[in-house]
Amino acid sequence: MKVNNDSSARKANFRRAKVLVIDDNKDHWVVIQKAMLTILPEVTPVWVDTPEQALALLKEASYQEWDMPKLILLDLYLPERNDGWQLLKQIKAMSSPFDHIPIVMLSSSETNIDITEAYTLGISSYLVKPIDFKDWLTYFTEIRQYWWETVTLPLLQYKL
Repeated sequence: MKVNNDSSARKANFRRAKVLVIDDNKDHWVVIQKAMLTILPEVTPVWVDTPEQALALLKEASYQEWDMPKLILLDLYLPERNDGWQLLKQIKAMSSPFDHIPIVMLSSSETNIDITEAYTLGISSYLVKPIDFKDWLTYFTEIRQYWWETVTLPLLQYKL
């Protein structure tokens, strides 16, 4: 098996890369945005604070393919736990390519019930929100290394 050492796959991950951040807490957004811009300057973070805004943005992306996020960071409590579950189910029920966008759930909850339910409903990763900025930087360094430098993200194309 030949290993391709060129970075074309990694470069493709960054091409027009957007991360949709769905979090109802503006303070969290400010910290997330600052950490993302520090660690992932090639990526454009896009914030919405309600499930309705998230669905509207994704619907709009169906008309503007370049607006399609490569990754979604989803808070579980929007502001209620059930809001996050419902949004996750709605995104996963969407037609291709939306149902193929990796979703990383960010939550303050460390309960096994929430973690298990999140994976059952199809998330790609579950991260417990850090408390201080230094830990957010560590999280986004790891997200960068995994989601942008290690894996090859699928080319999301619309099916007619």
